[in-house]
Amino acid sequence: MPLIIIIVLLIPLRYFEVWRFAEISWWWIVGLMVVAFIWFEFIEKLLGLDKKKEHNVDEQRRKARVKQSFDKTKK
Repeated sequence: MPLIIIIVLLIPLRYFEVWRFAEISWWWIVGLMVVAFIWFEFIEKLLGLDKKKEHNVDEQRRKARVKQSFDKTKK
């Protein structure tokens, strides 16, 4: 995610030629975009990070359901 934020910040800084960012080649920004694409499409799936995020969301839902059911039985 930090890579995406860097890309989003670099594009307007380069386009409007702000300070030292005016000297950065567009190829560096395009290169960062390619790296971000490869990361999110291939490497993240290869390492299982996408499944880990989904698992964490499911675990939070399960805990909320359990807590809600226990709260109902206590009343």
